[in-house]
Amino acid sequence: MDVLAQMGFGLAVAAFALTVLATRRVLVYLRQRQIMDLPNERSSHTLPTPRGGGLATTPVMVLALLALPDFRLLAVGAVLLLAISWVDDRRGLLPLPRFATQILAVAVFLMLLPAESLVFQGALPAWADHLLVGLGWLWFVNLYNFMDGIDGITGIETVSLGVGIAVIGGTALAAPALAIAAVAAAFLLFNWHPAKLFLGDSGSVPFGYVLGGLLVLLAVGGHLAAALILPAYYLADATITILRRALAGEKIWQPHRKHFYQRAVQGGKRHDQVVLVIAAGNVMLMACAMAAARGQTLWAGAAAVVVVAGVLLVLQMWSRGGRA
Repeated sequence: MDVLAQMGFGLAVAAFALTVLATRRVLVYLRQRQIMDLPNERSSHTLPTPRGGGLATTPVMVLALLALPDFRLLAVGAVLLLAISWVDDRRGLLPLPRFATQILAVAVFLMLLPAESLVFQGALPAWADHLLVGLGWLWFVNLYNFMDGIDGITGIETVSLGVGIAVIGGTALAAPALAIAAVAAAFLLFNWHPAKLFLGDSGSVPFGYVLGGLLVLLAVGGHLAAALILPAYYLADATITILRRALAGEKIWQPHRKHFYQRAVQGGKRHDQVVLVIAAGNVMLMACAMAAARGQTLWAGAAAVVVVAGVLLVLQMWSRGGRA
């Protein structure tokens, strides 16, 4: 095992242990302050549950990124998003300050990339490359928050993406990706169904931002197809759902329970059953992404479409009370 691999493994182990300790402390704090997510007509849970696990996961993730000089700018962005998201968790904010902070964090990172670091490998002018990537990254940050609606789903997705990025990105991205996966894995100890603690915007938004940044760097390294395949289920569920709601004339910024995974729970499936189906799909998407990274882009892309369609079909059947 070379020095970089040892460092990445050691950082991941430290991040896991520190997240467990931090989450225990945060859980006590939230209970003492009675900072709870109360069930309502849009909830997928039935009992009051502490909300604010991001107060543990995001600081540990930031510490891991600060230990890696090439990723300190992502750490700064995560801190900004933690601050604004915690205020949103506690008091509720209008969309403008939330989006403005997200735009700032994304724009600064993209502007400070080396001039030759282009996702589309020079097929577009640099300004167009950064604009398109920035819009996609902003959508990813927000869909990551939208998709955090049942126990365990964000933890499983974050572990999947972290491992996938580490495997495909190699030594350049392995350390931060594995550290983030370790943070999410530790949080799953508290968030697996039935959850003792919810992540909140203070956790899901920074996770989405940092993972989005690592996916951008994966694409800059020549693996655009893999960077799109790894989060393909999340991209599909969130995008299809928001398009459906927009076409129905709904206010798409308001909370709801219409994602495929949420409707499967409403159809009678447990949170963990739904999450395990998504996890199985993510494993197959990782295999597709690895094939794309080896140059088998067409076949890998087609296979990824089949995988995502299969997961969505299972969840759709479950939403109607059927068996897969």
